[in-house]
Amino acid sequence: MLFETLHPFILGFMEGTKKSFIPFDNRTAWLIAAVMILLIIGSAVGELLERSSEERFNSAVVRSFNQRIRSWWLMCAILIAGLVIGPTGTVVLFGMIAFWALREFITMTPTRRGDHRALFWVLVIFTPLQFVLVGLNDERQMFKVLLPIIAALFVPMRIALANDEKRYLERSAKILIGILICVYALSFAPALLYLEIVDSSGNLWSEDQSANKGLLFFFVLITQLNDVMQFGWGKLIGRNVIASRINTSRTVEGVIAAAASSALLGALFSWVTPFAFWQAAIIAVVVSLTGFAGGITMSAIKRDRGVRDFGTLLQGHAGILDRIDSLCFAAPVFFLVTEFFFTGHGTTVDTQAVVIWVTSFFI
Repeated sequence: MLFETLHPFILGFMEGTKKSFIPFDNRTAWLIAAVMILLIIGSAVGELLERSSEERFNSAVVRSFNQRIRSWWLMCAILIAGLVIGPTGTVVLFGMIAFWALREFITMTPTRRGDHRALFWVLVIFTPLQFVLVGLNDERQMFKVLLPIIAALFVPMRIALANDEKRYLERSAKILIGILICVYALSFAPALLYLEIVDSSGNLWSEDQSANKGLLFFFVLITQLNDVMQFGWGKLIGRNVIASRINTSRTVEGVIAAAASSALLGALFSWVTPFAFWQAAIIAVVVSLTGFAGGITMSAIKRDRGVRDFGTLLQGHAGILDRIDSLCFAAPVFFLVTEFFFTGHGTTVDTQAVVIWVTSFFI
């Protein structure tokens, strides 16, 4: 009788404890646990390789591997911390990353005294405003349209008011490219947390949108792993370099193999998403190709400026922008594909038009 009396209270306590200490749904928690296990194994392997003789393994490769593992630990810790805090914390986290990435971009590109006031507005006003709009989650989704319009009109005007005509068009274009890539495009990643998603059967995927955390983690994981696979497959089987004057490590074979590997991983981790396994595979390929577009684009910018990296913040991976270039390009596409086909609004979208739009992105 005592057990029957206390049973509801015990279950309530356990459920409350679970919600307090594990602010994820079960699928997200399992995915995070799997990634942590892989990082622990990678760290152990790196430690063993570092203790081995240099004759057996290339010390430079081992050092790069260990630096990459440490960088992933840092990135995972930051992302998980943001997810634990909640959607608002995640938005703030991505806002801080966008601010730092834009700062790296602006620091790399030469500016003149007349640009300083425009840069103040871009860094201090427009960047926080974009992520505030994401966090507000208004029905009109103003974060999709407001920043490009304001930036495209305000930045050239503000630079013109500085009364400095030298390289005016070039200076305006550099600032606009920076804010569109580093701030606007990246803001679509935390916006995933606010989508009311339906699964492949048309049923509501999560009543309180808590499962969206797993979808965001899935997106970041696939994007980052794709970067590694493009580099690795390019070194192993790469023969035809896509743009030798831009990035010699990006090969046709590497991109195709990485896309195939991403499809396999997408299907493997589809249980943490609202997608069927074949849908997750296709979306992972889209993420792979848009991630490649981001990497090659940012490499072209670095070659134009004559630098190897955007910064030196992360050990082993240079600056923030060097690590999120693929995220910046993949985030808007992943968000729009998810919104178009998995939020109940897909019936109003011309599927053929979407396919043509995505295909034209790479032509």
